[in-house]
Amino acid sequence: MSIESSNGASPEVTLTNDEIRRYSRHLILPDFGIDGQKRLKESSVLLIGAGGLGSPLALYLAAAGVGRLGIVDADVVDESNLQRQIVHGTSKIGTRKTESAKERINDLNPFVDVTLYNEPFTSANAMQIARGYDVIVDGTDNFPTRYLSNDVAVFLGIPNVYGSIFRFEGQVSVFWGKHGPCYRCLYREPPPPGLVPSCAEGGVLGILPGVIGTLQATETIKVLLGVGQPLIGRLLLYDAFAMQFRELKLRKDPDCPVCGENPSITELIDYEAFCGVPGHDHTTDVHQSHQNGIMAVRQISVEQLAELRASGEPIILIDVREPNEYQIANLGGKLIPLSQFTARADEVPREGRVIVHCKMGGRSTQAVEHLIRLGYTNVENLTGGINAWADRIDRTVPKY
Repeated sequence: MSIESSNGASPEVTLTNDEIRRYSRHLILPDFGIDGQKRLKESSVLLIGAGGLGSPLALYLAAAGVGRLGIVDADVVDESNLQRQIVHGTSKIGTRKTESAKERINDLNPFVDVTLYNEPFTSANAMQIARGYDVIVDGTDNFPTRYLSNDVAVFLGIPNVYGSIFRFEGQVSVFWGKHGPCYRCLYREPPPPGLVPSCAEGGVLGILPGVIGTLQATETIKVLLGVGQPLIGRLLLYDAFAMQFRELKLRKDPDCPVCGENPSITELIDYEAFCGVPGHDHTTDVHQSHQNGIMAVRQISVEQLAELRASGEPIILIDVREPNEYQIANLGGKLIPLSQFTARADEVPREGRVIVHCKMGGRSTQAVEHLIRLGYTNVENLTGGINAWADRIDRTVPKY
């Protein structure tokens, strides 16, 4: 589907001689030219997230000459980000991601106006932040913000350029309710809490967000210029292991609760409650007991575990991470990976004090819930997992 640009560049938009030199390789493109560069100059894009996907997005959209970039992110740069979040550097560890990205963008292209939003993107502020932008680009790593970004875009009538990554695979599409399906047409309901691990728990090939983010940047520029065939009504799947692209056709759902013929959702909702998980990308070492009718899980802090170990009280420690994670760092517990847990649950004793842990607390909560359904009454979840232990108890334990 080809989407025509709503109008050409405003007559008052001009390019300086410096800009003409900078963008010369664009200006000689037959379907781009000076009019296309002017349209980019007066365009505005809101980036949700300055992490793995946000890094190539910010760099390439700025380099291309998009006039205004808004960047939403409440996180700070962590050492573990640098394997993939290339807009940041070692010297920026501990600084706000938005400010780090702005400094790099300003150095790359001083003609771009950068607006920073050092706050989470939530139902309370999303419409106010997004209003006035031409495109929303979703560079997030959690379901609540994905649904929120989609709904905001539908309500404002603007495109939402979607991307997601996990391990060695990625997805890209353009959701635009006025011209095709939205994210909810594809995923009416979020997956059950904990079913899909985040990149922090599941891992991601560092190069993968560069591929997906660059594809998102390409789609953003096509939509802004009204050229080519945007990924509207199409979902592009990328498998880095197989070096293979596949495409799925998407149809607009007439019963979609947001962009359908008779929408039931006409204003922003509580997306964290809807998805049952926190709406942020940064790592957390607190995994709360589930709400919305899901069973509560008894928690134990790393400080309490340290006291138990020091006292000599007998405990049984179960580690539900994968073997490769166990090799990086472990607390000496029995390894029963979550992927094998259903088949091996009977290896967990029903007597004694059993404490289950993973990297941050999410997978271990699932394991404890499974044990509770089997009738176990002696199991607890280690809040924050081994990363919390490395942070607050033993800094010699590698944190990953």
